[in-house]
Amino acid sequence: MKKQWILLASVLVIVSIIVYQNMSRRTDSLAQQAEELPRVGFKAPNFSLQSLDGKTYTMPTADNKPVVVNFWASWCGPCRLEAPELVKIYKKYQGNVEIYAVNLTSQDSPGEAKAFADSFGFTFPVLLDNNKNVQVSDLYQVQAIPTTYFIDKNGLIVDKVAGYTDPQTLEKKFRDLQK
Repeated sequence: MKKQWILLASVLVIVSIIVYQNMSRRTDSLAQQAEELPRVGFKAPNFSLQSLDGKTYTMPTADNKPVVVNFWASWCGPCRLEAPELVKIYKKYQGNVEIYAVNLTSQDSPGEAKAFADSFGFTFPVLLDNNKNVQVSDLYQVQAIPTTYFIDKNGLIVDKVAGYTDPQTLEKKFRDLQK
């Protein structure tokens, strides 16, 4: 009888160790995934995209400037409301903050993106998110448009807005990026 209790206790200890190790691995994996998510306080995902003018732009930028990455589409009503404000603010902060206007080309077309950018007078890079394998909008987990990420000169995400941003809030976020 004593041998059975020792055997049972040994089995329980071994099972407990196995369960603990599996839970620990899963927790470590979830923590690692959470650190990789594009969220405030973490590094912005790196990418390279071609623009409407054929140039390739990368994140992080070569000049280590703060960057505003704005995801949009030509058919998006809130994007149309926000576009004139982005143009106005870019003129004010040009040289200090870069804007990458990332068109969701998989849901749009380069022609429609160009027409939209031309109609609003975009002078900042318009990038085409049309890679069939990995789209930048997926890396940034864009679920609504417009979605805008504010990234400091060190490549850290300092703010994110999903949806339309009113002019005053947008202006404040640009100002805060320069601090």
